[in-house]
Amino acid sequence: MKKIIVFACLATTIFFACKKNKVDNSQVTDADKKEVIVNHANIVLASYEDSYNLVLNLQTKINTFITNPTDANLEGCKTAWKASRVVYNQTDAYRFSDGPIDHENGPEGLMNGWPMDEQFIDYVKGDATSGIINNPKTYPNITPEVLENLNENGGETNIATGYHAIEFLLWGQDLSALTAGQRPYTDYVIGANGTNANQNRRALYLKAAVGLLISNFEYLINQWKLGGVYRTKFTSQMPADSALTSIVRSIGSLTKGELANERMAVALTNQDQEDEHSCFSDNTHIDVQYNFIGIQNVYMGKYVRTNGEVVQGKSLSDLITKKDANKNNLVLAQFSDAKAKLFAIQAPFDQEIILTAGRERVSAAINSCRTLADKIADAAFALGIKN
Repeated sequence: MKKIIVFACLATTIFFACKKNKVDNSQVTDADKKEVIVNHANIVLASYEDSYNLVLNLQTKINTFITNPTDANLEGCKTAWKASRVVYNQTDAYRFSDGPIDHENGPEGLMNGWPMDEQFIDYVKGDATSGIINNPKTYPNITPEVLENLNENGGETNIATGYHAIEFLLWGQDLSALTAGQRPYTDYVIGANGTNANQNRRALYLKAAVGLLISNFEYLINQWKLGGVYRTKFTSQMPADSALTSIVRSIGSLTKGELANERMAVALTNQDQEDEHSCFSDNTHIDVQYNFIGIQNVYMGKYVRTNGEVVQGKSLSDLITKKDANKNNLVLAQFSDAKAKLFAIQAPFDQEIILTAGRERVSAAINSCRTLADKIADAAFALGIKN
């Protein structure tokens, strides 16, 4: 979302504000930096490939459900959607650095845009005819191209595509802080047993949305694969210190500006489930936990693939250890603290932000993530990374 730029800039400002004197960088060689940069590119590619495969599985489940709309097949779609989020949330650690995911024409807004006004897509309580689905005269065709053109049309919350559009189509509105959305499978049943009109268009929408998501992953994989345009730029053409700066900026901005502030603090302050990242499915606790895992992956230079394969190599942690082992140890200790506090958050998140004990847990996680971002910035300063 566009508003995240503010937090990204803030995190960058915080990161570079501490620089006062030139730092001796003689212990860290160009070869060391190159190894970190190439390993990072390998991790990015592997996690996008895993995300792509999980969304292919989601597409298979959706096609099965559309062909045979039953409660069991709807549950299969939901399970596949949740599985895909575990990996995709880790990839948020590659944002905020003008890379392929969120440069000026990047697909991030098409993939993970939120918060969303659900009535832009389909019926809501009190309005049975709202949304693209229920207006065939205005929107006669529902295709990936049409949805892409409609995304954010008329406002940032007019989200028409991506994970959260699919989430809403599977779960429906979340009308209770005690449960996730309760959309009936009969919303997709054509005929006398169907509920809520335009069931065929709802199915077309679901199919188009997952198809567009797959296309966006194909674009990202092509950018980061061996010989890909951005991978070549990142690993071979960009100055090493610039590439390292982009890596640090990504995780710093995600840790504080996006994860701590936008995804947790806003919801905690407003006490409004509409500010949840995945409000329809009550999957927000998983979102924030695996955003953290993505940050940790980048700093440690290690990613465990869905098939168990480990992609690992020289890391930021290794470089910082060469310059100032104590600062690296402080970062590692803060990673442990933040992980414990984030994984202590309970589901559903919309209850956590209301009840006293839950609010304390979320607040503790927010503060720990903010501290982590500051410690990463301080440790990176030891490398003499320049803007």
